[in-house]
Amino acid sequence: MRRAVLVSILAAAALAAAAARAADPEAGRARAEPCAGCHGDNGISQLEEVPSLAAQPDGFIQWQLVYYRLGRRKHELMETVAAELDNEEIRNLGAWYASLPPPPKAIGNDDQRLLEKGARLAEQHRCGNCHKEDYSGQQATARLAGQREEVLLKALRDFKAGARTGGGVAAMPDAVQPLGDDDFVALAHYLSRLP
Repeated sequence: MRRAVLVSILAAAALAAAAARAADPEAGRARAEPCAGCHGDNGISQLEEVPSLAAQPDGFIQWQLVYYRLGRRKHELMETVAAELDNEEIRNLGAWYASLPPPPKAIGNDDQRLLEKGARLAEQHRCGNCHKEDYSGQQATARLAGQREEVLLKALRDFKAGARTGGGVAAMPDAVQPLGDDDFVALAHYLSRLP
């Protein structure tokens, strides 16, 4: 636990020092070209269980890449990719993806019951407090609006199972504990259909 806290502090210090220099979104665009194979052109994924990165907050992209680089977030390919990125490249990628327009909301197969339940759960559990009222995310907190439904569902399940912890004092593992899988299905359905 102490090691994880120390690593997080060191990573935060490195990012803070690097943030003193302005990020270059165009350099991020060039560095993101290989990412398009999975995350899609302009950060809009067409692959199941691969998140769209377009319009994700700059800080969120940066932190996720740092977590992969440190091995705190697990995904074999992403850990390998992130290990090759320096802090400047991570900042540039964050700036690039944050500058893109968001993915279009999901269309078709709308289940009104799930939409209503998801909206109610999101309000009841105050998801908008961290993710903003329109669920567009902020700072190191993810954009949820318009994200792929199965990506949202996997993330919720991973937080509940402890397979994903977030970072620092992230509230997600605690926030999802009282929820069941049927709640996750409703939340993912609702959030994926927001603009």
